[in-house]
Amino acid sequence: MRAISAAAAGMLRARLRGGGGDGAGRWTTPGHEERPKGHLFNRPPPGESRKWEDWELPCYVTSFLTVGILGVGLSAKPDLTLETWAHHKALDRLQEKDLAAAGQVPREL
Repeated sequence: MRAISAAAAGMLRARLRGGGGDGAGRWTTPGHEERPKGHLFNRPPPGESRKWEDWELPCYVTSFLTVGILGVGLSAKPDLTLETWAHHKALDRLQEKDLAAAGQVPREL
């Protein structure tokens, strides 16, 4: 069993190296460039401004408008929770009870 796992590990190692026998494989090559061409995340060097891509302005405008519309719309929506309805109903009943105790006729809703 141990020989089989050792053979499988050797085959896997050879496959990852490329199997060429020269030691350099598809993922383990040192590369073909002398030094990197750019900066991290393809940013320009310090002191230069970055040019916006075509998709950035519409994406940012749409995002900010969406946040603004949702912020205004969700803060202005009516309170339709069951607790609020029950609270208003209880206040109406208390008011009717107070009016009946005072001998006045409650107004129609």
